[in-house]
Amino acid sequence: MDTFLSVLVTGAGATALVDLWALLRARLFGVSPPDYALVGRWLAHMTRGRFRHAAIAQSASMRGEHAIGWISHYAIGVVFAALLVATEGIEWLARPTLAPALVVGLATVAAPFLLMQPGMGAGIAASRTRAPAVARFHSVVSHAVFGLGLYAAGRLANLTLG
Repeated sequence: MDTFLSVLVTGAGATALVDLWALLRARLFGVSPPDYALVGRWLAHMTRGRFRHAAIAQSASMRGEHAIGWISHYAIGVVFAALLVATEGIEWLARPTLAPALVVGLATVAAPFLLMQPGMGAGIAASRTRAPAVARFHSVVSHAVFGLGLYAAGRLANLTLG
């Protein structure tokens, strides 16, 4: 149970840091934060067999998409934290280190580049957006922040649950 709670705190904490970064980024640079309702819409459409959209914002809205998107956002963060523990071993939770957390954080950018963005109509690695290089940059930075969050939240989990 301690391992589960530690992974939960680590993943949720890292995801919360990404959300704080999105708010800061919006305030400092005028970059709109992600709309997780659209992620929820994409996921909800999957239950009806539709996995790809030309533009998810133009697809029919789905009941509960906002909640689905936010819950999924945090659940995915927890799954990625579990991936870190699975690759580094349970010992990482006892003594979190930065390098593996950053590697996992940066590796997770493959999910939006190869799954979410193409499925939602933005193309592979945001290739169909107005400014693909800018979108890619923000994705990579956000996932690096997630990696930092994995480390920081892992340390916090160790201090509070360890």
